[in-house]
Amino acid sequence: MSPKAVHFGGGNIGRGFVAEKLHESGFEVVFVDVVEKLIEQLQHTPEYTVTEIDGDGDKVSTITNYKAVNSKDHEADVVKEISSADIVTCAVGPTVIRLIAPLIAKAIDTRTASLPLAVIACENMIGATDTLAGYIKRPQNTPEDRLQSISERARFANSAIDRIVPGQDPDAGLDVKIESFYEWVVDKTPFAPHNPPEVDAIKWVDDLTPYIERKLYTVNTGHAAAAYYGHARGKHTIAEALEDKEIHAIVRECLAETSHLIVNKHGISVSEQNEYVEKIIKRISNPHLEDVVERVGRAPLRKLGRQERFVGPAHHLAEQGDKYTALLGAMEQALNFVDVEGDDESFELGKMLKSMDAPSIVSKVCGLKNSDRMFAEVEAIVQRVQKKKK
Repeated sequence: MSPKAVHFGGGNIGRGFVAEKLHESGFEVVFVDVVEKLIEQLQHTPEYTVTEIDGDGDKVSTITNYKAVNSKDHEADVVKEISSADIVTCAVGPTVIRLIAPLIAKAIDTRTASLPLAVIACENMIGATDTLAGYIKRPQNTPEDRLQSISERARFANSAIDRIVPGQDPDAGLDVKIESFYEWVVDKTPFAPHNPPEVDAIKWVDDLTPYIERKLYTVNTGHAAAAYYGHARGKHTIAEALEDKEIHAIVRECLAETSHLIVNKHGISVSEQNEYVEKIIKRISNPHLEDVVERVGRAPLRKLGRQERFVGPAHHLAEQGDKYTALLGAMEQALNFVDVEGDDESFELGKMLKSMDAPSIVSKVCGLKNSDRMFAEVEAIVQRVQKKKK
């Protein structure tokens, strides 16, 4: 009997990365989602393909041995699936984590298996599984008398994921095209004294923080900087943006600043970090991905957050008295990413720039305090953006 994984989120990352790697390790995958059309497609399509895009030639994998459940209408079925699963993963987006927690909590409470369930959130945010676990452990989701023994039924492990999923063809159906490179690193310490689940694609580590910050402050910082500068200059894709010598130089300057932080904070060697940066620039410059700047830049409010790709490293550097000029420039471009079709956050940002004063925006959007060294500089940037919008 194959091991079973329940995955929340049937989108491109779910189908094209998480489920693909679970499938490769012999897991039956149960997709859980609330989008009726997507669930019906999964239920009536016995297989789909994942195409790994590489300049040297594409690789096509066929994914089978899965099923799908609509959690909106079939909550009891989801609980039943989780009660007998080995692992639960999710790729639903940071804002949806709280919505799936009650159902996972209910399922965990029913478990009687000898090994605890492995819960791993696969989201683009620091401490995503901790956040999910926090919601699961709330009194309204897990009774207080059951909280003390929850580790017997479930273990929660943070992860860092890295794989670029470009925009998909409109008639692709369930098929996904995705870059060939990937990284899936998970903290193994919560599973002791048990072994973590056997997933070949996962790199299990004792300290996840260096991997999370290196990825967020290199891949996400560089990708988003290229997107925001590219959008400002009318570029269509990230590859086109990085063909612009000025944008390319600016992205490298952003990554020089974040590399300085990563090397000094985590003890990663300069040569290793430089090699990583070169790999990332090559990846995001891949013209075969056809990665549209508006897709990469979407959700600017989240990406301007305190723990995110620009403000996070800039704050560290500012407090240490180190340079973060290029990161401030990228933040300014992100603040200009407003009223972009299909991106609700960009419209919300545009409204905030018109209705709120600069200090309030710096506090609310960037999570900075008046006492932070970079507060005044970010405030000046916001004022400059607001002045241009008038």
